[in-house]
Amino acid sequence: MHHACRTAVNRFCQTVSVFFLSAALVGTAAHAGERKRAPAKKEQVSSSSAKRAVAPRKASASNRVVRITAKSAKAPTRVAYTPAPPRLSFGQIAGLHEITDPLDLKSSVALVIDQDTQEVLLSKNDHAVLPIASLTKLMTGMIISQARLPMDEPITITQEDVDTEKGSRSRLMVGSTLTRGEMLHLALMSSENRAAHALGRTYPGGLEVFVAQMNAKARLLGMTDTKYVEPTGLSSRNQSSARDLATLVNVAHGDPLLRELSTSPGYEVAVGHKTLQYNNTNGLVKNPTWDIGLQKTGYISEAGRCLVMQAQVAGRKLIMVFLDSAGKFSRLGDAERVRQWVESKPELPLQAVRAVAR
Repeated sequence: MHHACRTAVNRFCQTVSVFFLSAALVGTAAHAGERKRAPAKKEQVSSSSAKRAVAPRKASASNRVVRITAKSAKAPTRVAYTPAPPRLSFGQIAGLHEITDPLDLKSSVALVIDQDTQEVLLSKNDHAVLPIASLTKLMTGMIISQARLPMDEPITITQEDVDTEKGSRSRLMVGSTLTRGEMLHLALMSSENRAAHALGRTYPGGLEVFVAQMNAKARLLGMTDTKYVEPTGLSSRNQSSARDLATLVNVAHGDPLLRELSTSPGYEVAVGHKTLQYNNTNGLVKNPTWDIGLQKTGYISEAGRCLVMQAQVAGRKLIMVFLDSAGKFSRLGDAERVRQWVESKPELPLQAVRAVAR
């Protein structure tokens, strides 16, 4: 019995051992199969990784483009606009604005003279030689007026009259034809550059002779600080001093044509099928409180805002010169300051006001 039991137990143990051994062999075989299949799986992963290694560059690039475009469409990227700093005038570079005066003028150069007595009422940097911009046209007008050329002679704007110095615009297109008188009117009243250039170009002998006449006239008048290189004032090489310009205003005021055209409030000209309206560049000519006998404005960045005038103030004939004014309307403001100052003491002889360094 005991032997039979032991035999049965041994058989049971053998059976269990065989079962576990078989299971172990099956498991081992399964792991071996997995190990055998792994290289193939790894190979597939490597292949797809290779594809992803190339594709992401294209996808990323296109994605970046899409994202930027979408972002731009929804909320455009705002780039802060920084305007270019304004170009300094010659007067600013020279430090002329550091000189102050009792009237707190905004022009770095000023001169006010009693036309009858030649008494200097106000003086500020009056010997400084600076670009004069379109104040040049006052001499241009004087040469044309004194040449006694026919004012009804037609003059046509050509490509030569187009501004290549500053690239300024004009409503007188190439091919436009006006009379010499109309060209002179526009040049003096509204500072028309092409009109002024055409006047010099069509002068007997041409532009070179005309500019020579401008300089000869300046020397004749004793304007020793003055030089002209062209008739418009667009060139910063057209230069003068307040003293010289006061002389020019005094002489030009004696010409009835220059007085009439420079103080005209507005003027219409027919150009082809169009009628163009021009206005005076000096707003004071329309002001009923002013009695202006002659005037001219000017501006280029190198010169600042400029103004010369002959005007009656408190019963006195005054010549005013303002150069290198720092603001768009400050030259007119300076003229108003001078007028108020003169009107405040009309019964007294005026003492010369001189500027001083800060």
